[in-house]
Amino acid sequence: MRLDHLAIGAETLEDGVAWAQEKLGVTFLGGGKHARFGTHNRLLGLADELYLEVIAVDPDAKSEGPRWFGLDTFSGPPRLVNWICEPVDFEPTLRHGMQSVAMQRNDLRWDMGAPADGSLPLGGAYPTVLRWHTDTPPGRSLPTSGVALRSLTIAHPQAEEIRDELPDLSDPRIQFETASNVTLQATFDTPKGRVTL
Repeated sequence: MRLDHLAIGAETLEDGVAWAQEKLGVTFLGGGKHARFGTHNRLLGLADELYLEVIAVDPDAKSEGPRWFGLDTFSGPPRLVNWICEPVDFEPTLRHGMQSVAMQRNDLRWDMGAPADGSLPLGGAYPTVLRWHTDTPPGRSLPTSGVALRSLTIAHPQAEEIRDELPDLSDPRIQFETASNVTLQATFDTPKGRVTL
């Protein structure tokens, strides 16, 4: 299982991008619309073929059902809401209500694990999983920004049990922490120095 990207949720795409750009000191490039879920995003290429996504409800689009990443009920300031991984074997990782959904954005094609109610798996503590159907996903095609992920900490009351569900995840930057509340915290090396979201 390989970490593919991290997602920042926001009430509006403009607010989310402005917040992330101010925090990280770089400009987001690329992105587009997801017709199936009525959302849109902007992307930032990171080191090591990773990327960071800001995603929000597209006010000019309708969704075929509940929106993914819990965006129908998202409120408050922009924040890290999920981490997205590409497993070697996709179907066995479709847990915690996720179903395979065929996705398309421009020339990109992929299968995404998404609960039917649009919620985040275990509040975002379990990764959303995907399977790319392209040789050049955004992590490989986006220009690098000078930002690199240093660590990702997933806090959850059952953190150890979640970690045990992901035996093929061997990224040393990813840590699990037992805590009463679900939180995601990512630290980056940026042109501004070390920044934590």
